[in-house]
Amino acid sequence: MDKITTVLFDLDGTLIDTAPDMAAALDILCHEQDQPVLPFAQVRPVVSNGSVALVKLAFGDNIEAARLETLKQRYLDIYAQALAVHSKLFPGTKRVLDHFAANEIKWGVVTNKPGYLTAPLMRALALDHLAACIVSGDSTQNRKPHPEPMHHACDLAGSDSKACIYVGDARRDIDAGNNAGMKTLVASYGYIGDWENTNDWGADAHIDKPEDILLHV
Repeated sequence: MDKITTVLFDLDGTLIDTAPDMAAALDILCHEQDQPVLPFAQVRPVVSNGSVALVKLAFGDNIEAARLETLKQRYLDIYAQALAVHSKLFPGTKRVLDHFAANEIKWGVVTNKPGYLTAPLMRALALDHLAACIVSGDSTQNRKPHPEPMHHACDLAGSDSKACIYVGDARRDIDAGNNAGMKTLVASYGYIGDWENTNDWGADAHIDKPEDILLHV
């Protein structure tokens, strides 16, 4: 097995706990539209699926396409104004990143979140200058689960995909990592619904907390 030189993270639900701010933005949208606000426990497992999934959760799967697009854009506008109020690294993650720094292991982010949201969030948490690469949903022509953003991250970090681990909390994360020839870990602490069977995702292992990554590098 190749020595692991780089660890890549999904952003929402894996590296950063963004659910409080993303749920708060959905609450505001619901208030604006006289729609009942959903319990946080119902919203959290859907956060990793992005803005469209969140709007459909609150307004129904059968929402008309044009209204969905309008509400999605309004949701993103609300979220962009307050995306780092309560968001923070998951407990134990700083220790992991410190270990990487001390042992010359590079790390980075590959997310489907658009760059205009990813960049200020990483900057607000003082992570932007520490990451070897930050690949957003619009950094490449294709998004996860396509391997293109994964290979782009490797190019930016100067790493080989076979020497990378990708950590994520959604099936598309594991598919993307596997498609790129990386070792993959399911972040079981992330935004995973109880209806999802992560054992079917084809990951190399599951981790219950960020520190468990250190068992695999």
